[in-house]
Amino acid sequence: MIVSLLSLAVIGYAASLPTAFKDASLDCRGKKTAPEQLHFNYAGDHGMMISWNTEEKLELPSVLYGRGRSLDQIAFSKVSVTYPTSTTYSNHVFIKGLEPDTEYNFAVQCADENDHHQFKTSLPAGNPRPYSFAFFGDLGTMGPLGLTSYGQKDALGPGEITTMQSLNHFKDQVEFMWHDGDLAYADDWLKEEIDGFLPNTTVEAGAAVYEAILNAFYNEMAGNVTMELPYMVGPGNHEANCDNGGSGDYTDSICAQGQTNFTGFRNHFRMPSEQSGGLENFWYSWDYGMVHYIQFNTETDFLDAPDLPSGSGDENAGPFAPNGTQLEWLKKDLASVDRKKTPWIIVAGHRPWYVDETKCDACQAAFEPLLIEYGVDIALFGHKHFYERMTPVANGILDPNGLDNPSAPWYLVNGAAGHYEGLSSLTTPLENYTVQAIDTVYGWSRFTVHNCTHITQDFIASANGTVLDSATLYKDHNGCKF
Repeated sequence: MIVSLLSLAVIGYAASLPTAFKDASLDCRGKKTAPEQLHFNYAGDHGMMISWNTEEKLELPSVLYGRGRSLDQIAFSKVSVTYPTSTTYSNHVFIKGLEPDTEYNFAVQCADENDHHQFKTSLPAGNPRPYSFAFFGDLGTMGPLGLTSYGQKDALGPGEITTMQSLNHFKDQVEFMWHDGDLAYADDWLKEEIDGFLPNTTVEAGAAVYEAILNAFYNEMAGNVTMELPYMVGPGNHEANCDNGGSGDYTDSICAQGQTNFTGFRNHFRMPSEQSGGLENFWYSWDYGMVHYIQFNTETDFLDAPDLPSGSGDENAGPFAPNGTQLEWLKKDLASVDRKKTPWIIVAGHRPWYVDETKCDACQAAFEPLLIEYGVDIALFGHKHFYERMTPVANGILDPNGLDNPSAPWYLVNGAAGHYEGLSSLTTPLENYTVQAIDTVYGWSRFTVHNCTHITQDFIASANGTVLDSATLYKDHNGCKF
């Protein structure tokens, strides 16, 4: 099997190759190659990235796919990567040449015979069809290795479901998910041990605990939603942390290489940076219907970035590109948006600068001028473990129009998805730009793109699906007609 597929590596694709794929399954017998942690994400207008993990390396990861029930095409790659301390390999296969807004079935290498899944490709830029998507930040592992229904400050109440389960419940109402940093909270392992939630381990065994929490998170996400919906992600500080024990008496030496400097994050995902001229999973963009989406990186790669060794934080991460690269890319990307096709621009970065808590001043200095200059409509953030909705604001000045055709961006913070640390408390009195703030429930945001002039955001309580806050933004967009 491997020889036959390697002979096709030059072209990367071949039609009608189910036999070759079945031959590949022979190489799976007796090996630790069963797929886990399955997820997929958009990769350009006509592509999809399929990703999954295995305990052993795959020489030529492959995906069988096709429209309807016909799995008559195959895609493969040589990307099966790992890092020190990881217990799995991350496999990534890019499928290109797909029809837009179209459903496909697929099966990954070494899956059970009937283990098929579906994805739907991106809605073409300019398509006026209304749709919804899910946005959230700061979502961690659930159950015995993370947030539970017992023993924590903000534990789940009786009968309450998690954000993962809530997203599963609403999966037919949204077309993709956007997780804006802080995935899994595996760096909480020492804190969990100090709190007595997990048994104590040696320093040498800490990496294994970290990996166990990380793997549990991705498997929980797969079991609920990432096998069902495209999963777009961005970097947060917990992807760079050595450890979030908070004891004040540990050093970087307590953490193995795989826990620092975004190592797991860089291996586990392949966001569409190649298609958008961005960098890895740190900054990239994509179009979907009437919206141009941008993920940028508030952690590294700009002046005084908090996660840089020279920054205000203590993560000692990055940089990942020459000085100025990220902001040059962001400016170029914003300038290239065709507002006749995608009148809306929505951006996301992890650390907010309009928020009822410690603000990221360096982030504001770096990014806000560009958001204002290019007329960004909505700016989304996580990092703070609550929900906060602002009125449109620019340079600290409230837009007098509010949500009725403002010229300033509309800011929203939602880091209330839930994790071991629980929720944060708001500081009162609230800032003058804050319209609504909630720090008592876990939840996520549903954005509905109605047309080229109206977008609605609903804050949904994960526990019971109740809409706790709702607001609609109106933008004229130069008199758009669709």
